[in-house]
Amino acid sequence: MRDIDQATTLPEALLEPILEREPAAPRVTWYDDAIGARIELSGLTLANWAAKTANLIRDEFGLTPGARVAVLLPAHWQTAAVLLGCWWAGTEVVLGPDPDAELVFAAADRLDETEDAAEVAALSLDPMGGPVRDLPIGVTDYATAVRVHGDQFLPGGAGAALDGLPVSDVLVAARKSAARQGLSETDRVLSSGSWDTADELIDRFVAVLLAGASLVQVTDPDPALRARRVESERVTRLL
Repeated sequence: MRDIDQATTLPEALLEPILEREPAAPRVTWYDDAIGARIELSGLTLANWAAKTANLIRDEFGLTPGARVAVLLPAHWQTAAVLLGCWWAGTEVVLGPDPDAELVFAAADRLDETEDAAEVAALSLDPMGGPVRDLPIGVTDYATAVRVHGDQFLPGGAGAALDGLPVSDVLVAARKSAARQGLSETDRVLSSGSWDTADELIDRFVAVLLAGASLVQVTDPDPALRARRVESERVTRLL
């Protein structure tokens, strides 16, 4: 297994150990209680989506390692694929609008924040990954575009990873966060928190994967369903 301290991209540290150990085990399970949706991704499926996204970034948008990519997305299974794809492509994720970004991944309801962006990929955040309806001219539909790309990716280098932090600093922060939260590879972690800042994203997503744990992420949580979900999903940790 690769030493994570030698990883040049975050997916090398976050995905490769999982793929070597338990590729078919659940890694990200996403719920939306407002619409009754549930989607579960194994480590292998998550890696395939991430690879497709990285190929999209490199081959369709022409970005090279070190490019800045703005992410205007909520905590969601598709956001996990976008983030890992950005990091695999060696690009820097900026959480929120950024005038210097070469590409923006945005939820359909946030396209008004991308008017000055060079390139925009829109996500419907449909539970099954459906396309955006009535997409504005010049905006790429992520769901349609990403599917045609390969599910294997060979990294070609990396710049900063997250809001100016290099890969090594993100991994150090994630390792400390996992230790502070007591996370281990046997944990099933339930969270309904946001990924809007670097600290939130590290604590609630990166640290979970780095620990080898699996994540149950809930959108619009219904408090009445929590106890039953903890039991049915065999949750061991609450964030």
